Amino acid sequence: MTGSQFPVAIHILTLLATTNEEWLSSDYIASSININPVLVRKEIGNLRRFGLVASKTGKSGGSRLTRNASTICLADVYHAIQPIQILGRLKNEPNQHCPIGRQINGCLEELYSEIEEAMVTNLNKITLQDFCSQFK
Repeated sequence: MTGSQFPVAIHILTLLATTNEEWLSSDYIASSININPVLVRKEIGNLRRFGLVASKTGKSGGSRLTRNASTICLADVYHAIQPIQILGRLKNEPNQHCPIGRQINGCLEELYSEIEEAMVTNLNKITLQDFCSQFK
């Protein structure tokens, strides 16, 4: 996975899972992650679209999980962030007259698919509750 979306999403969900269904503000969450609350709200919006969190506005507003942490697999989080790519891609098109160049992208896509499938299989074995159990 590239970027910071996955760790930010996991951090948000871990906070929400360990607060006994309290509504947590984006400011509070942002202070734990040490990022701007706008970025937290953006990621919460994405998690909300995938049914992982609920949010309410107002003075007593915030966000919380929509389901028990034992029913959320880390693969659900991975799918919610919709990574564009796991591994890097070349920015230029390889030379199609070269025997390697004309085949490399197809071979890499196949490799990337296998890697993603193995990763998602492993993420499906870990629930948010399992992940949260590491924090005392």
